[in-house]
Amino acid sequence: MEHRTGLEDHYIIKNNKKLRFGYTTGSCAAAAAKGAAEILLGGEAVKEIKLMTPKGILLNLELLDVRREKDAVSCAVQKDAGDDPDTTDGILVYARVEKTAFHSGKERKGSPDEEHPAIVRSPRILLDGGKGVGRVTKPGLSQKVGEAAINSVPRAMIQKAVEETADKYHYKGCLKITISVPEGEKIAQKTFNPRLGIQGGISILGTTGIVEPMSETALIESIRVEMAQKTAEGMDYLLITPGNYGADYLREHMELPFEKNMKCSNYVGETIDMAVNMGVKGVLFVAHIGKFVKVASGIMNTHSHSADARLETLCANAVRAGGSLECAREILACNTTDEALSVLDQHGILKETMKRLMERIQFYLDHRSYQQILLGAVVFSNEYGYLGQTERAAELIEKLKQWNTK
Repeated sequence: MEHRTGLEDHYIIKNNKKLRFGYTTGSCAAAAAKGAAEILLGGEAVKEIKLMTPKGILLNLELLDVRREKDAVSCAVQKDAGDDPDTTDGILVYARVEKTAFHSGKERKGSPDEEHPAIVRSPRILLDGGKGVGRVTKPGLSQKVGEAAINSVPRAMIQKAVEETADKYHYKGCLKITISVPEGEKIAQKTFNPRLGIQGGISILGTTGIVEPMSETALIESIRVEMAQKTAEGMDYLLITPGNYGADYLREHMELPFEKNMKCSNYVGETIDMAVNMGVKGVLFVAHIGKFVKVASGIMNTHSHSADARLETLCANAVRAGGSLECAREILACNTTDEALSVLDQHGILKETMKRLMERIQFYLDHRSYQQILLGAVVFSNEYGYLGQTERAAELIEKLKQWNTK
């Protein structure tokens, strides 16, 4: 009989397809820790464990590779990301629970011990990361430097699950939990962790315990985390590229601190909102015309599924620049922005159209932030290179250069 996890009836419909929910590495770690504690303290074999997630969905997860010692038990839970394209899908997350002689007199709940800064302590629980779980090396994250990269919600889930199990068996002693992911160090190279200064493995993540397929929440959260770290390092002005094109242009054509740039993907509006909320003084975007032409129409999520209007926006600004009706028709008949730029060039209004476009981009950037911070953009194309920059971009470039000399 096929194992049922409790997620069989949980899914979303996207683009006319049914997409399955999954569960996070945090849920895997908590379930594995609960299972190991159950076997250690109860003395009986356990094949699966029930875990209530913060989202309110009860999971029923299999325990794999159970290993019993005299005063310790380890086991694993396999990650299932559902139909979300997650790099951690299918990995094994291990928990080792062992009885320890740790004395409660030195505890500081929720804080790292002075002698062992990587270990997070609760009244009866010592929680640490082992092989494949990253270590924090830079300030600005929810964990302190030296701690294991186990985020706050998974940490609370693990501690609660093990403490409840200890209560169930009337165990009054202390337990040490070590979370490990054998494939973690390899997988971490495909994540944001190296940019965040998390070394040696992946982070144990999840705010709800559940993975919702194709969710924007996780990506936006990763942007927020990286921005928080930049500000913690003292960066008042941020250098942001939507994607690889922007990063490549920045590295090859601009004398700015490339290593300090961060990516915002399609989330221009959310990125501005976060910057305002964190007290950032200014943001310079370096972006390809294919993305940022949409901002000139007030579109702050540049994904094609959200909105397009690239050619319509170029057409409107070409008319503002003196373009003819024939020019407008040719632009609207194009398939790409690069093709439309060629039309503008042929009609001799490329430079003037870009000037008008930069004015509209500046207007909508300022509109999003209510002019609370300094915002600007440098826009380019792969074929034409530099196309223009907004009114406040020059000031931001100077601010970023000054910061780089500190």
